[in-house]
This record gives sequence, C-alpha cells and structure tokens, in this order.
Amino acid sequence: MKKSKGIRTETLYKIFIYVTLIALAITIIIPVAWVFLASIKENAEFYGNPWSLPEGIHLQNFVEAFRDAQMGEYLLNSVIVTTLSLFFLLVIALPAAYVLSRFTFMGSKFLNSFVKAGLFINVSYIAVPIFLMLLGWDSGLQELFGEGMFLNNRVILALIYASTALPFTIFLLSSYFVTLPSDFEEAASIDGAGHFRTMFSIMLPMAKPSIIIVILFNFLLFWNEYILALTLMPGENKTLPVGLLNLLAAERAAVNYGPMYAGMVIVMLPTLILYIIVQKRLTQGMTVGGVKG
Repeated sequence: MKKSKGIRTETLYKIFIYVTLIALAITIIIPVAWVFLASIKENAEFYGNPWSLPEGIHLQNFVEAFRDAQMGEYLLNSVIVTTLSLFFLLVIALPAAYVLSRFTFMGSKFLNSFVKAGLFINVSYIAVPIFLMLLGWDSGLQELFGEGMFLNNRVILALIYASTALPFTIFLLSSYFVTLPSDFEEAASIDGAGHFRTMFSIMLPMAKPSIIIVILFNFLLFWNEYILALTLMPGENKTLPVGLLNLLAAERAAVNYGPMYAGMVIVMLPTLILYIIVQKRLTQGMTVGGVKG
C-alpha cells in the first residue's frame, strides 16, 4: 500500500514538473515566434488581427532596418566589441582561475576573497564613475594631443566589458578547476612540463565544457549590454542594443512596425544560432564536474 502511494506521488510530481516546463516553454516560444512572424509582415497587416499569420514574406523590413536605421553598422560594432571582450576576458581569466584554484601562495586567500567580492558589484552602479574617469582621461589627452581616445572607442568598451565580467568568470572557472584531479599535473611534471605547458596542454582542454559555458554566458551578457554602451559610446560607434532602441523610437513614431520587429530579430538571431550550435556542449558542461577516478 505504501509502495503504491509512493509511486502515485512520484507520478504526480513528474506530471507537475512536465506541466511547469511546458508552460514555461510556451511563455518563451510564443513571444519569440510572434516577433519573427511580425518581422516579415507588411505594415498594413498590423492594423487587423495582431495574431494572424503573415500573408507573405516581406523582407523589405530587414532592408529598411539595415539601410535607414544603420542596423548593419550597429551589428558590426557589436560583433567587434563582443569578440574583443571575449578575447580579453579569456586571456586574463583562464590563467588567473588556474593559478588561484591550483596553487597556494602568499596572498592567494586575499585574492580569492577579492574576486568573490567583485560578484556583488552591479555594473549599473559604476557606469557613471567609469564614464567620469574616462572623460577626465580624455580631457587630459585633448589638452596634450588635441584628441581623446577613451570615449567612443570600441577597444576601450571591450576592455571594460571584460573587466566587469572577470569576477564571475574567474569564480566559475576556479570552481571547475578545483574539481580536476591532480594526477594529470603530477604526470606532466614528471615528464618535464612546466606550469604553462601543463595549463595549456592538459588543464585547459579538460576544462573545455566550463570554458564553453563561460563563452556563451558572457557572449549573451556583452551582446545585450546597454547601459555602458549608451554611456561610453556617445558618438556614431553605437552597439546593436543602443541602435535597436533608437530604431524602436523612430519606427514607433512613424507608425512603421515591420522594420521595428526586424531590428529585434537582428538582435536575437545571433544568440539563438550560438545556443543551437553549443547546446550539446553546454549540457555537458553543466553536468560534468571533472574526471572521476
């Protein structure tokens, strides 16, 4: 009797989980699908039933978004900034996480605590101080050379993105490196490999699932970041989220909805493609915690 009751409870629990997951998936899929369908509608179709399927494929919306709203230029800026940010981040975070997780030295505990403290700093709170600091440096350069370089600079924005993502990235990678057995390092040391050779040839390949998670998470973070991009890029080098907001304001005022939704698709599409590509490895990275021996 107790066994039957336990089976019934477990079945009800599974049904509840499945229903919850299906409801969550529907709340995500329906808005995304609606945006994709709306991006290929003609403007006149928005005045009827907003949930109706498009009568045809109106790709002119994307042409207008790229041509009139400069979405192509904003897209290129976002690609450059995001790529540079990931490069700077990995170059700094991977060695730092490896050293902090595998070695004990004077000040290592303080550095670990310092990194963890950075997890509680919200980028929104330091955007204005960062802007004022760069503005001061720009003013100094303009007095000396007549031209500044710290504002409206994609490389500087990428460096700031990487800096703000360092605490979480180092913490995540360190947590993964800690789970890896030391047998591989000992074997490499016996074979005469130094610390750098061991890190690049043995430890980093073993940590590939965790590195993929870091790349995907930070790609989404950098790609969709708005506050720093708006504050530090006051000129023409706007990134895609800032350009999208300008497009939304312009097209809403002109009552031209097709290009507006086309701009949303342009922002969403790279993230969806990246997720589809790395989905399998992402699942592996979330389940594999190291080599068990």
